[in-house]
Amino acid sequence: MKSHSKVAAVLSLSLSMVLGAALPAMADPATSVNNKVNYSTDVMYQIVTDRFSDGNPSNNPTGAAFSSDHSNMKLYFGGDWKGIINKINDGYLTGMGVTALWISQPVENITSVVNYSGVNNTSYHGYWPKDFKKTNAAFGNFTDFQNLISTAHANNIKVVIDFAPNHTSPASSSQPSFAENGALYDNGTLLGNYTNDSKGLFHHKGGTDFSTIEDGIYRNLYDLADINQNNNTIDKYFKEAIGLWLDLGVDGIRFDAVKHMPFGWQKSLASSMYSGNHPVFTFGEWFLGPDETSPDNVKFANSSGMNLLDFAYAQEVREVFKDKSETMTDLNSVLESTASSYNYIHNMVTFIDNHDMDRFQAAGSSTRPTEQALALTLTSRGVPAIYYGTEQYMTGVGDPYNRAMMTGFNTNTTAYKLIKALAPLRKSNPAIAYGTTTQRWVNNDVYIYERKFGNSVALVAINRNTSTPYPITSLLSSLPAGNYTDVLGGLLNGNSISVGSGGAVTNFTLAAGGTAVWQSTAPASTPSVANVGPTMGKPGNTVTIDGQGFGSSAGTVYFGTTAVTGSNIVSWEDSEIKVKIPNVAAGKTTVKVTTASSTTSNAFSNFNVLTADQVTVRFKVNNATTSLGSSVYLVGNVAELGAWSASDAIGPMYNVVEETYPTWYYDVSVPAGTPLQFKLIKSNGTTVTWEGGSNHTYTSPTSGVGTVTVDWQN
Repeated sequence: MKSHSKVAAVLSLSLSMVLGAALPAMADPATSVNNKVNYSTDVMYQIVTDRFSDGNPSNNPTGAAFSSDHSNMKLYFGGDWKGIINKINDGYLTGMGVTALWISQPVENITSVVNYSGVNNTSYHGYWPKDFKKTNAAFGNFTDFQNLISTAHANNIKVVIDFAPNHTSPASSSQPSFAENGALYDNGTLLGNYTNDSKGLFHHKGGTDFSTIEDGIYRNLYDLADINQNNNTIDKYFKEAIGLWLDLGVDGIRFDAVKHMPFGWQKSLASSMYSGNHPVFTFGEWFLGPDETSPDNVKFANSSGMNLLDFAYAQEVREVFKDKSETMTDLNSVLESTASSYNYIHNMVTFIDNHDMDRFQAAGSSTRPTEQALALTLTSRGVPAIYYGTEQYMTGVGDPYNRAMMTGFNTNTTAYKLIKALAPLRKSNPAIAYGTTTQRWVNNDVYIYERKFGNSVALVAINRNTSTPYPITSLLSSLPAGNYTDVLGGLLNGNSISVGSGGAVTNFTLAAGGTAVWQSTAPASTPSVANVGPTMGKPGNTVTIDGQGFGSSAGTVYFGTTAVTGSNIVSWEDSEIKVKIPNVAAGKTTVKVTTASSTTSNAFSNFNVLTADQVTVRFKVNNATTSLGSSVYLVGNVAELGAWSASDAIGPMYNVVEETYPTWYYDVSVPAGTPLQFKLIKSNGTTVTWEGGSNHTYTSPTSGVGTVTVDWQN
């Protein structure tokens, strides 16, 4: 696999050519923003770039692509990176407590105006990409983007970009003249079009009906030209492109439509990022509807090396506060079940609305549900993300009405003040950033929960009933004895409380529509590991351990039972350690810290040690007939193939779109340049049947992608 440094050198040259001048100074991630792999202490603010602020009217599109009065919701409105810079510099974002910005995909999009049923549409949203190595001119050029990074970093704000390697733009298999024919460019050089696709850059299986995971991966989303990631040109292109943006100082990547790309390829992509010079926090979009659960969603979050947007959380919060179709007891159940399902719950990105959902605030309705949902999100586990304008109570049902132009920048709304009061707690109180969540008092309308990490505690009470106050009795807390005022200062009708020596809270009445936050912080008495990021890496990669109580002198880090000391400890601080992954057996392991004074921390579970750099290989097996209810799985000699354990086998394999039954296939992330041995098994969930004969053998490519085809051995 090409090293990141070599890729960066090539990209630096090509980017200089794009700019026609020397590259702007690259942001130094070591000195600009602290810790790019842990976002639990941050509050993220999602911006649809075109709809936020127009800081530079000279880069606005012209003609039919632009709506100067913001009346045509499918056209460009003029928002750009200079507009975001202005709102950082004038204190709107920093004053609210925002420490991370998630912006629209910054890459060059098509400029065609596409007519659907008589309505003109444009790429204002950034999801009709054309060249992933150029900028969207309507947002700015590379210098503008670098200015955004520099301004954000100077204000201790991280920048997360959207990235959509699933597809290019609208295309028609029968009409090459439609739109821009899904064209994909490499820094201005055409790689290929959707029609006459001689290089196999795209899938050509029609549009998905969303009936299965396989159907969604290998068919088009609507009419968007679906990229074929099982292609050497594509694999190299996207690893280079993402390296370009990381070299510019980007602090995180949000991947669009992860449900619709091969899981193995995405794991390989994540591995290439983490092995490079700039490992960053990553999270993907896997949409779940109200009350929907998906084992594939959980498996992706737990094994891909990427995190996810927490749709289960978002949908439940909307049902409880916005729709009132479920109760606070239901909310508690979802919080408990997701904490059990997801291995890295503190990395799940929580939210109450976004660009793909109706706005949380309903027109003409009380603002209190929005305020309470924000309070819950800002004090709950995970990484809170606030959709632009939610603090201004923006409304809008459906796309594009949920993506209207920012209505104003009023810093005196209750929601703005609420965020301003709670956002800093994620950095000052580790209980809110990393704590366990315990239900302390609940009924249909009231939820009181406690967050606890080490000796730090936060207690939060919410009464969603805006007409009925509730007497709170027999409430227990881990807060030390004493009197506590509401962190919100009564902004949402919260009250003070008194806590006795045994943790008993003096009876009080929680006001109608009331919300209060009480907290206590204290130094750690023992070392406590909160997070290890990234959660996946090969030996030699540097990972960051966050927590508290590590002390100022270096001790020892353990991956399983293997000790890491000396020069492999990159840095050691009381709340953060950077360490190189030792040469240990690949697979899931624990990470612990022993301080210089020989005190050992809790274990961080399920850190995934990779065998080596990863590549993607498509495994195909012919003539694998199965009985009803059985599927075919893959297992082999490396951890990435389950290490010969049937319970950890890869699959179930697919047999409908790219290949048809009785041929099965699956795209898998495996160690590069490695002799592999593998077999196929059939399983119905209870009975496992191994194929006969000798192990199949295959040496994976050192870079790019590969395919290996075998026949089932009886």
